[in-house]
Amino acid sequence: MRQVVCMKWGDKFAADDVNRLYRMVRGHVDGALRMACFTDDARGIVPEVECHPLPAVPVVGERVDRGWRKLGLFGQEVANVFEGEVLYLDLDIAIVQRLDPFFDWPGEFLIIKDFKPLRYRHRFSGNSSVVRFRAGAHRGLIGEVLQRGASIRTDYRDEQEFVSDYMRRHGVLRYWPAGWCASFKHDCVRPLPFGLWRAPRLPEAAKVVVFHGRPKPDEAIAGVGSKWYRPLLPAPWLRHYLD
Repeated sequence: MRQVVCMKWGDKFAADDVNRLYRMVRGHVDGALRMACFTDDARGIVPEVECHPLPAVPVVGERVDRGWRKLGLFGQEVANVFEGEVLYLDLDIAIVQRLDPFFDWPGEFLIIKDFKPLRYRHRFSGNSSVVRFRAGAHRGLIGEVLQRGASIRTDYRDEQEFVSDYMRRHGVLRYWPAGWCASFKHDCVRPLPFGLWRAPRLPEAAKVVVFHGRPKPDEAIAGVGSKWYRPLLPAPWLRHYLD
C-alpha cells in the first residue's frame, strides 16, 4: 500500500489543486494507493482522497503561515490515521515520472536538499515539498516546538529549516538523490540571457518539479510570474503533466 498525504488550509489552494495532485499521484504509482488530505475545508475534494481535520500546531501566534502547519505531520493526529511510511507532497508540484522510487529509497526520513540555502548555518536545510517519514516516529519534534515556543519562528526561517535541523540532530536526515526533485525556477528556467529566447526545459532526471515561490504551475505554463533576472517564456509542456 502506497500512502500519500497532503495539506490544504486557508485560501491559497483550492479543492481542484488537491484533485489534480490525486490524479498525478494515481497516474504515477503502481498498485494500491491510500491518499489523505488534512484540511480546514474538504468541500469539492474527490471521494478517493480521505479528508481529515488539520492537526494542531503548537506555534505561538494566530497566523500559522509559511508552511508551519506542516509540523502537524509529526503529531498524534497523523499517527492516528496512518501506520508506517508516508509520502508528503505539496500541492504546487508537477509529477513527471513514476513515484514508486520515492517509496522504495532507503532512509527513515527523506527530504529535498534545499535548492538555494540562504544562510550558511542552515546549509543542511531541506525543501519540504516532497518528504517521506514514518507516521508517529518523530513525536519528540512537537515536544521541542512546545519547549521553544515563539522563539522558534525567529530561530528558523520556516518549518523546513527546523524540521531538517531536528532530523539532523537525531541522525536521520537524508536527502533524495540529486536530480529527482527539480526546482522549476532554478533547474528548468534558463539563466540570463538565455531565458530571453529559450523556453524552460524539463531536466532528464526529474521525477517531480517543485514550484517554490513564483511562478506557480499555471503561471509557468503561461510564462508569467518572472523576475527581471529570471526571464520566463511559456512552458506549455507542463500542461501534459498537470491536466
